[in-house]
Amino acid sequence: MKNTITDLNNHLFATLERLNSEEINPDAMKVEIEKAKAISGIAKDITSNYRLALDAQIAIAEYGIKEEPKLFGLNEKNKIPNIAAIK
Repeated sequence: MKNTITDLNNHLFATLERLNSEEINPDAMKVEIEKAKAISGIAKDITSNYRLALDAQIAIAEYGIKEEPKLFGLNEKNKIPNIAAIK
């Protein structure tokens, strides 16, 4: 399983497509709706975590902090890009 924002976006659109299917029967639709609610809740949690990490990186860049704190167990390989380098 991949774990990127792009993958999350793809899952959300796949869920939307299933919900929009005219071929699905009412019982299966009830199951899809429950799954969609669960997926939506998890997606909100994931995006909230990314937002927190991004806000921390912005604060680090704005205040000129030289040594970045360890956030969410990120390491050099999979860390969120340094905002200062992007500006």
